[in-house]
Amino acid sequence: MLIRRADSSVAAAIKINMKTGLHIPKKGALDFLSLGALVNRLDPGIIPFRKASHCDIHVSGGEFNVSANLADCFRLNTGVASAMVNYPVGDLIAERVRAMGVKPFYKQFKHDGVRGPNMATVYSDRGQGVRAPVVFYNRSNEAAGQLKPGDFNWKGIFGNGVRWFHSGGIFSALSETTGELIVEAMKAAKKSGAVTSFDLNYRQKLWDIWGGQDKAVDVLARIVKHVDVLVGNEEDLQKGLGIEGQDVESKGKLDPSAFFAVIDKATKKFPNVKAVATTLREVHSTNRHTWGAVAWVEGKTYQSPMCELDVVDRVGGGDGYAAGFFYGLLNGETPQAAVNLGWAHGALLTTFPGDTTMATVEQVRAFAQGGSARIQR
Repeated sequence: MLIRRADSSVAAAIKINMKTGLHIPKKGALDFLSLGALVNRLDPGIIPFRKASHCDIHVSGGEFNVSANLADCFRLNTGVASAMVNYPVGDLIAERVRAMGVKPFYKQFKHDGVRGPNMATVYSDRGQGVRAPVVFYNRSNEAAGQLKPGDFNWKGIFGNGVRWFHSGGIFSALSETTGELIVEAMKAAKKSGAVTSFDLNYRQKLWDIWGGQDKAVDVLARIVKHVDVLVGNEEDLQKGLGIEGQDVESKGKLDPSAFFAVIDKATKKFPNVKAVATTLREVHSTNRHTWGAVAWVEGKTYQSPMCELDVVDRVGGGDGYAAGFFYGLLNGETPQAAVNLGWAHGALLTTFPGDTTMATVEQVRAFAQGGSARIQR
C-alpha cells in the first residue's frame, strides 16, 4: 500500500463539529472507507463506439472514486471494500487501486476461464459539442453483485479505527444481496463510531431488473436510516426515497430551490440525516457546462460560486464534489468551505480524462479561493 501523509490540519479536527452536528472521530487507521463495485471503463475519446478502433481504460466505481480522490488529491488514508476476480482484468483494476493509494479489502472470486464471474465493464465515449456522451454497460455475472452479508470482517476492519464510511445507490441496486451488505456495514460503522454517508445515485434501469422503484424505496430506506450525510439531487431523493415533490424539470438546473424544497420532507422522514449535498449543472454542450454545488447542513443552506467549465471528460465530476465536500468536513472546515472545496475539486476533475482525480489539494484550495487559469511558471 502506498502510504499517504494526511494534511496536518486533519489531526486538529475536533471530535464533534458544532457547525454540522457530526461526531467525527479524531483519529483512525483509515480516514475513509468505501464499499462498492470496482469497474473498468472503456473510453474511445470523442469517437463513437460504432467507429472506434482503440480505447483508453479507466478504473472506476462511484464509491471507489471517492476513496481514490481523497487518497491521491487530499492525502488521506483511505480504503475500499469490494469484489476482486483473479484474472487479468482484475489484476489491472487492483494495480490501479494500489496506484491511487487506496487500501483494498477484497472478497476474492475465481474466474472459470469462460463465463466469469467478471469485473463489470462500462463503455463510455466522451461525445463532442452537440453530440452527447453515450454510456452503456456489461454487468453480466458481475462479481460485485454476488457480494452478501458475512463476506467482510467488519469487526476487524472497523476495530482498527475508521473515521468515515461511505457507500452508494448503484451498488445497492446490483442484486438482492448488495443492499443487505450495505445495511450490515452501516450498522458496524455506526457501532464503531464512524460517520456514515451514502450517494443515492438512483439508476432506474438497474432497479427495474429485480423489483423496480418500490423495491428501491424499500432497500434505500433501510440503508438511509443509518446515514449521517446524503449525496443526491432532488430526483434521487424523490425516486430513491419515495419523497413527494415538484416535477424535477420544472425549475432551472442551476436553481437549488427544488432541491431545498424536498430536503425538509426527506429529513422529516429520516431525522438522523444531518447533511445533504448535490451538484448543480447546466449543460450547454458536451464540452461547455455551468457548474455549481449546494448543501443543506443541520437546517442551514450553503451554495458555491458558479463557474463555466470547458469539459474534457464529465464522468466522475459528482464523485469529485463528494470527495472535496467530505474532506472539508473531515478536516474541520466550515460547511461553506466544505461546499467550496467540493465544487472546486469537481470542476478540476472534469478537466482530466478518466474518472478519478489528477488534481492536488493545493490546486483545489487555490481554485476554491478564487484562483484562475493563468499559467503557473
